[in-house]
Amino acid sequence: MAQTPRIAIATYDPRPEESLDRDLPVLVTALREAGADAESVYWDDPGADWAAFDLVVIRSTWDYSWRAAEFVAWAEKCGKVTRIANPADVVRWNTDKRYIGDLARAGVPVVPTSYLAPGDPVEVPDTHEYVVKPTSGAGARFAARYTPDRRETAVRHIERMHAEGLTAMVQPFVASIDTAGERALQFFGGRLLHASRKGAVLAPGTPYDAEKVAHPDLEPWTPTEAELAVAERALAAVPGVPELLYARVDLVDGDDGHPCVMELELVEPNLFLWLHTVSLPRVVQAILEAATDGDPA
Repeated sequence: MAQTPRIAIATYDPRPEESLDRDLPVLVTALREAGADAESVYWDDPGADWAAFDLVVIRSTWDYSWRAAEFVAWAEKCGKVTRIANPADVVRWNTDKRYIGDLARAGVPVVPTSYLAPGDPVEVPDTHEYVVKPTSGAGARFAARYTPDRRETAVRHIERMHAEGLTAMVQPFVASIDTAGERALQFFGGRLLHASRKGAVLAPGTPYDAEKVAHPDLEPWTPTEAELAVAERALAAVPGVPELLYARVDLVDGDDGHPCVMELELVEPNLFLWLHTVSLPRVVQAILEAATDGDPA
């Protein structure tokens, strides 16, 4: 008979505040009730013995973006001593949003994106509204929306990121976000789990360093065939086509009215289980299968 699987759910250390991950305690409890020895562990806990776990599931490591190199190094180190989901190679690729360029070159419809690394001349659009954000970021941190008349503010924003060693990305603001919102298609265990829709995160004039609501007006969503097809194309374009335990594909409608990829979240996407409570058993089952990896019961 197989031993009880030991599973670590990797999260961030919120202290002294409360954790923002509403799903974390529910998921850990459900895994325990399903027979696993599960616990939540801070990813940067120096005392954590990752080799003692059969599986480490990266979940709400939501402070990683300002320590991306440290986080990738942790994932690679962790992956050498146990199974980690998603794999370290995926973490390395997906923590840098220059992956959007990889998707575009693979023929996946994406929001057009240009990149400005430290030392590059700072140029911004002068004919249309646009968004500036770092290639390593989460929760709309350091992101802002600009009209052409706010060029000086946008340039200062980019220069601030460059001063901190961050590469900036510039995208045209997709007008449909204000009306149709963003759709998030969540996959787990290789299959569509559920989908959600949220409103615009960035309001005109909001400073880049202001705190934002990451998922405003979130609601359940039934994806269209076109949305599902684009999401599956994005997943198929991940380098090496690795086995992914989880994935979230964020879509918007482009100027042509067709869905395109805003972001592909393969590291720590919010699962929104609190909104889709019926998805919890499937998530638990997929994690247990990944932890046992076909071991006989």
